[in-house]
Amino acid sequence: MSKTQQTINPTTEDVIDTYNLMTWEDAENVIEQTHQAFLGWRETTFQQRAEVLKKVASLIRERQDDYAALMTREMGKTLKQGQQECQLCAAICDFTAEQGPKELADETRDMQGGKALVTYQPQGVIYGIQPWNFPLYQVIRYSAACLMAGNGVLLKHAANVWGMALEVEKLYRDAGLPENTFRTLLIDHDVSDKVIAHKHVRGVSLTGSPGAGRAVAQEAGKALKKTVLELGSNDAYIVLKDADIDQAVKACVQGRVYNTGQTCVAAKRFIIEESVYDQFRDAFVAQMEKVSCGDPTKDDTGMGPMARKDLRDDLHEQVKQSVEAGAKCILGGEIPEGKGYFYPATVLENVAPGQQAYDDELFGPVAALIKVKDEAEAMKVANDSIYGLGGGIFSRDEDRAIRLAREHFDTGMVNINGYQLAQPNLPFGGVKESGYGREHGGFGLHEFVNVKAVMISGSK
Repeated sequence: MSKTQQTINPTTEDVIDTYNLMTWEDAENVIEQTHQAFLGWRETTFQQRAEVLKKVASLIRERQDDYAALMTREMGKTLKQGQQECQLCAAICDFTAEQGPKELADETRDMQGGKALVTYQPQGVIYGIQPWNFPLYQVIRYSAACLMAGNGVLLKHAANVWGMALEVEKLYRDAGLPENTFRTLLIDHDVSDKVIAHKHVRGVSLTGSPGAGRAVAQEAGKALKKTVLELGSNDAYIVLKDADIDQAVKACVQGRVYNTGQTCVAAKRFIIEESVYDQFRDAFVAQMEKVSCGDPTKDDTGMGPMARKDLRDDLHEQVKQSVEAGAKCILGGEIPEGKGYFYPATVLENVAPGQQAYDDELFGPVAALIKVKDEAEAMKVANDSIYGLGGGIFSRDEDRAIRLAREHFDTGMVNINGYQLAQPNLPFGGVKESGYGREHGGFGLHEFVNVKAVMISGSK
């Protein structure tokens, strides 16, 4: 008898659908089909691949209301934010279609005794293991670049968003991608390890926790296969004494509660110089208190529920542990009664090392306030983390903020005087336990290709 997996609406706690998990034999058959499809897809021109991605972008825009509604049902994202996610995905596909042929074009180089060619050739089937928090974007982010490079693509999506997982497969097929070039696998972790080891799978792209990253990298390492890992973080946002406090508060609230705080590059730790600490804290708490938490289908809802009950319960345990270890909860911090996996906008202060709010990732709408005496201590605390994905600096002295971001912030991305999510034309990724490799900005196009040198002797 086959295993089954249910998807649950986090707002109502009702069952949405029940899926049969694939066996290893089922998955192996799909891998073989995708490999065969790759052998044909690799022969297409850059322009043919670009046309498919342009059609994907067009279909996403046409279907954005339906996709947003599916996100709301499966993981609780507000409809407005689901539409914004769709718009970003369409922009990524358009950017990849436009820049791909340029980034992947052959290069000629001088060579003693002749000339050389550097060519970027597809590798084969690339396997993506993706989370639920941005159920369309996480898939488009790696798959568009892989397909533009001529690879075949497999997807193992988080089990609570399998409706979207199947929709993305249909999206690519409807856009004209040859049958089986992109396939979704409805599998568990045991089958996933076998997928990584399969001879036709040439690389793995994972977005997830550091624990998941270690496990996947270990399995891929056994088979000597490249990985790109985009993992967790506890991004620090520094408020210097010369900051525009109103601007900083607005951006920091947005950065903490967007997508109900379930974002790897969310603002999580707020490091404030002591001379403006009270001013920032009072204004920040006042704005966090105004964030509405409720039905994600309503236009005036600021936050929907968290995606799963276990995620909410884990977050609440982190809050309780932090308070027991000396933090002070000055807003929120209680699970509301009633249906739905809701958690209120929460603010902790007196946050210090040894508390989970300081050391770990709070993947939900909980802000950690940390007071420091000056800029030097602010940078030290910001970098006092096992993570290094994103972060931010608020200062009226833009040149000073840029210098700190360039030379001292030990992360892959830094915001200055604002909060921005991923941009199609900029690299996305981190350092330390936030992972390695880059996506977007043309960089992702080179992650899963064979950079091949062709040396031609005697040629001029």
